[in-house]
Amino acid sequence: MMTISDNVLAVEANGLVKNFGSFRAVDGVDLKIKSGTICGVLGPNGAGKTTTINMLATLSSLNGGIAKIFGYDIQKEAMKVRQLIGLTGQFASIDESLSAQENLRIFARLHGLSHSDAKQKTTELLEEFGLTAAATKSLANFSGGMRRRLDLASSLISNPPLIFLDEPTTGLDPRTRTQMWGTIRRLVDNGSTVLLTTQYLDEADQLADQIVVIDNGKVVANDTPDGLKKSIGTSSLQVTLKDVNQVRKAVQIIESQLHTKVQIHEATHLIASMHNTDKLTDILIALKEADIQLSETSVRQPSLDEVFFALTGNEEIK
Repeated sequence: MMTISDNVLAVEANGLVKNFGSFRAVDGVDLKIKSGTICGVLGPNGAGKTTTINMLATLSSLNGGIAKIFGYDIQKEAMKVRQLIGLTGQFASIDESLSAQENLRIFARLHGLSHSDAKQKTTELLEEFGLTAAATKSLANFSGGMRRRLDLASSLISNPPLIFLDEPTTGLDPRTRTQMWGTIRRLVDNGSTVLLTTQYLDEADQLADQIVVIDNGKVVANDTPDGLKKSIGTSSLQVTLKDVNQVRKAVQIIESQLHTKVQIHEATHLIASMHNTDKLTDILIALKEADIQLSETSVRQPSLDEVFFALTGNEEIK
């Protein structure tokens, strides 16, 4: 087992460049990912997410820049790097002609495990990913979610400290996606680091400690989910009145408390920017003293969807 320093970054990349002919797919990407965290990578289709992962995973050469995995240079020490990573790509790497059990045993043997150790590891992974009952069945009978779970299981044979997951839940139903989220969280709880690309903004919001947004081959944002939301604006107060005749008075009260303009939507729905959420109590008291009846009140942060649109000009990733 290779030695990894406690303080070393799981991923450290500076100025990564990848060209395909005259097209620059990755244009100076910098990354720093701490060990034991989940980093979500977002971006429109063709932004350079998968190409970046392929370079970090030593599957594609660099045209510029340097990168290290747990301190090992991905170009000069590629064999060492490959011992430290697992990769689940967008397309399954499993053999359709074999059962789940046979696939995992072959992968285990290829990783150098003995027959007995390969058998034990296969049993453990089948149980972890809920595939024990289907272990010997043909993959033709597997759902998309089962195939993705098997593909992820195969990448964990060697218990890699760094796992690359390239859109691991694309095409899965909501229940299976949620199960996959639980598996990813358990991997990190057990000491792994995960670099995750995803088409789902809610997935990044739920899982990631750090989010990197890539557009046109460049990093356009790198922060925590909350940090990214705060970067495009403040929270907003949203109240809906029961009586349209009270709107004018309610607007006066809210504007006097927040010192900002109130927007009126659909006659009785009021929205105002809110820099200090502590003012909510004062506003509600003032509205109550004025005998203004509310049917709904909320304080809303900007969403990752709004962040994505602001940074890339795309309303959605797909």
